[in-house]
Amino acid sequence: MFDTHVNFHSESFAEDLDKVIARARKAGVSNFISICDRLDSFNHVYEITENNEDIYCSVGIHPHHSKDFLDLSVEDFAEYTNLPKVVAIGETGLDFHRNYSPKTDQLRCFRVHLEVARTVNLPVIVHTRLADSLTSKIIEEEYQKGAYKFLLHCYTSGRNLLEKGLEMGAYVSVSGILSFRSARTVRDNIKLVPIERLILETDAPYLAPVPMRGRRNEPAFLPYVAETLADLIDMDIETVKTVTTENAKTFFGISK
Repeated sequence: MFDTHVNFHSESFAEDLDKVIARARKAGVSNFISICDRLDSFNHVYEITENNEDIYCSVGIHPHHSKDFLDLSVEDFAEYTNLPKVVAIGETGLDFHRNYSPKTDQLRCFRVHLEVARTVNLPVIVHTRLADSLTSKIIEEEYQKGAYKFLLHCYTSGRNLLEKGLEMGAYVSVSGILSFRSARTVRDNIKLVPIERLILETDAPYLAPVPMRGRRNEPAFLPYVAETLADLIDMDIETVKTVTTENAKTFFGISK
């Protein structure tokens, strides 16, 4: 399996990261994307990839932190992507749930990420929360300036954004939320996504799936996400693992 979204640099993993990774490998997770949420965390994120052959990473700024990087330029940002294990831009996007950064700062930062993605030809990991209409508007406006690949990460938004994304070639990732009792709408939407566009993630240390809900999440719990998806779409579990892994490798350009 391929866990396409792990916050390995989180303080939650500071004391036992090596054991967390070892448990994941034992559980059948053979590739990982270590997510960058702030540029000043990137060195730590990248160091983890250098110490583990099967871990790759992104470079980006979570919308919560947009206000801290107002001087971000496309040229400076693009420099990070020259490193061999950087395989994606993000996570980036819009989050109007808590508004940790002003809307205008989030919009500017999001557009810079999409311009970098076009410039360096890397896929974008898109986070969106309570911002469906504006997210849809921006991804379409920026796409008209030049095509780019993007992932609707940990998808919990509405049907309109999902359909717009799929129309534009987006991939969609599912997390432990899929197993939550309250996530009926999420499950209904995910059933609309072709299997060749679906990939798996944990978003660890957050969003532990049932039956681990309430605990610190970790990549070793990815099989529970796979099982939930297999049940939802009525597909053999091994097929789901194989197809979503190949989808992830295709999306992130990882052949090994």
